Amino acid sequence: MDDTSQRIIDAAMALIRDKGYVATTTKDIAREAGVNECTLFRKFKTKKDIVLSGVEQERWRGDVTPELFREVKWELVPDLEMFMAKYMDKMTPDFVRLSIGLRAPQIYAETAPLIMKVPEAFLSALTQYFHEMERKGKLPPLDFECLALNFFSGTFGYTFLRASFEQALSAVDRERYIRQSVAVFVRGMRE
Repeated sequence: MDDTSQRIIDAAMALIRDKGYVATTTKDIAREAGVNECTLFRKFKTKKDIVLSGVEQERWRGDVTPELFREVKWELVPDLEMFMAKYMDKMTPDFVRLSIGLRAPQIYAETAPLIMKVPEAFLSALTQYFHEMERKGKLPPLDFECLALNFFSGTFGYTFLRASFEQALSAVDRERYIRQSVAVFVRGMRE
């Protein structure tokens, strides 16, 4: 990818993160990228093409893969804390806001499969982890898919709310949230 195309992609993704897809125009993108609109259209056919090129790049989609969660100790509390922390490290407020901007009806059919890779990676890794913990005799047989979804929902919810409202909604910091959430979750699994 040449430098001009990359500047256009970076400008488009930053604007969509800040303003949303619909409110971002090709004029805005060209101005932000430091090119004229003719150059933008020589490099890309449409605004949608720019965005789809952007979501293919790791820097604009958050690199969450099952491999991210491989550093397990086979101890439930520290491992679940690691799952939450690793997700929160990757899903910064910028990525959360960008994923919201990428949900516009005009592009959602194309961006949804790429956006879903993040929760799919988390859920897959956590479900596999729970099954392995059962195999090791450290968990009873449970509905691990449902438990993984529940755990992800709390992780995603906190991350989304922090990105949206910072500390205006709650002063509970990340470390406290992780520690308390995992403690409650593990207690519930054991009862």
